[in-house]
Amino acid sequence: MSIPQIQSFVSSPVGLLSLKASEHGLTHLQVEDLAQLNPVVVIESSVNLMPATNDVCLQAQQHINDTVVQLTEYFAGIRQTFDIPLAPKGTVFQQQVWQALRELPFGQHCSYSDIANTIGRPKAVRAVGAANGANPIAIIVPCHRVIGKGGKLTGYAYGLDMKQWLLNLETTQ
Repeated sequence: MSIPQIQSFVSSPVGLLSLKASEHGLTHLQVEDLAQLNPVVVIESSVNLMPATNDVCLQAQQHINDTVVQLTEYFAGIRQTFDIPLAPKGTVFQQQVWQALRELPFGQHCSYSDIANTIGRPKAVRAVGAANGANPIAIIVPCHRVIGKGGKLTGYAYGLDMKQWLLNLETTQ
């Protein structure tokens, strides 16, 4: 059975963000490619993706509202940590990687092998990379803080320019 979700689109300094939440917390935060979006969807500010009770919709909408406030503070240089309930779907291993990412302090970065060591799976470096790439909640689960072992920028779902922009935002505060 699918969990009812609410979706909203929000403008940000890094582009149009798509936020999805259930009554349990934020499930997705993605940067949208405007060329791929239907213009009608962009105009829609909130869409109920699944039928739900009013209480469920209200709770999901509150998670989105809280996310928008905290992201606005983050981009303004006021916020360094997020305390939004998260509800991403993933394997146990992915959840471990995403939790390790959330524990990485603001303004710091690490390598895939650092994360593998943190979760007690030092040989799972490639699997950590795959889990990092599958992160459904950008920025808040800070996969942009993972760089190459030698300090070089490595791949990022939204491009190296955005990754560098986020890293710069965090190191200039």
